[in-house]
Amino acid sequence: MQLRGGVNTLHFDFGALKELSGALASLESRRPMLVTDPGLLATGIVDRVREAAGGSFAAEYSETPPNPDEASTKAAHTAFLESNCDSVVALGGGSSMDLAKGVALLATHDGELASYGASRGGLGAIGPVAPLIAIPTTAGTGSEVSVGAVIILEDGQKETFVAPTLIPRIALCDPELTISMPPWLTAATGMDAVTHCIESALTPAFAPHLEAVAYDGLERAVAQGNLQRAVDDGGDRSARWEMLLASTEGALAFQKGLGPVHALSHATGRLPVRLHHGTLNAIFLPGVLRFGEGVVPEKYTKLARAMGLEEGKSIADATDQLRESLGLPEKLGPLGVKQEDIDSIVRYAQADIAHRGGVKRVSAEDYERMVRDVL
Repeated sequence: MQLRGGVNTLHFDFGALKELSGALASLESRRPMLVTDPGLLATGIVDRVREAAGGSFAAEYSETPPNPDEASTKAAHTAFLESNCDSVVALGGGSSMDLAKGVALLATHDGELASYGASRGGLGAIGPVAPLIAIPTTAGTGSEVSVGAVIILEDGQKETFVAPTLIPRIALCDPELTISMPPWLTAATGMDAVTHCIESALTPAFAPHLEAVAYDGLERAVAQGNLQRAVDDGGDRSARWEMLLASTEGALAFQKGLGPVHALSHATGRLPVRLHHGTLNAIFLPGVLRFGEGVVPEKYTKLARAMGLEEGKSIADATDQLRESLGLPEKLGPLGVKQEDIDSIVRYAQADIAHRGGVKRVSAEDYERMVRDVL
């Protein structure tokens, strides 16, 4: 299946990886750089990607950390320049794809990376970037079709970079590459996709076509049971296909914005313990949904329907039960978050661009209560 929209061409199906050589040729790329992470380097997937590319890459950066930071982005950019690369191929989850977007940005823009951050006046400042091809190996972030990238800056802010040109020129979505994900990562990335669908539907921006995509992604993941099936049986090819599509839909939908769950997850994810973003979303989502109850009841009803819930059942309770059934943690304390971290979490959450997308205003006191409830 091939879809075209804006600057993005999406190849979606089992075997999509085989399109890589043609994708590079279509971009007239002769010296591509591969960006991936240490975990994937230890598997056979990187070898398959090299083969699909028609040989080796001009440069490879495989040190992407779980939450990409400015230092690793600059290191990869240096490797890009030293090898005279002309494009970037991102292989992995959201971390590799976001770092690759940062490299592509730095390759064509002067000045400090921070100056292009959305919360620092960078909206509208990002122009064309180096050609990007994204190959997701997880089903959660949807960064392969999104306008954004999230990178921890040197000052500690987990900053969002937003521009249509950050959408990879070509995305190769091959569900086969997600089959090797362990259950915990399947669960955590799946809850990231679920949160994208829910928060994008709730954010106040008017974009009914994107909300429709969000509801469809949520139905595939939750009502149809594909997230639970993928966690219970990683070899379930149908569930893997559906979850990769739900992930892609969630990212398409969040063009209209996200909300307090992501503000909290970004603010917590910048802490030295470097917790997984999807896990944080799963922990914060129920509390944020309870906070917004009664403000947009018609949307809550639509979300409940998309989740396959009985009439009158709380979507907040349902997401909490889903988190539990997937085996994801309920509290932050056992994961290494401390009482003394609360003030900085609240401060950074309020500075995050996603803070603007809630169904109602969230005060510092509200954020503090939400954090303490799950500490």
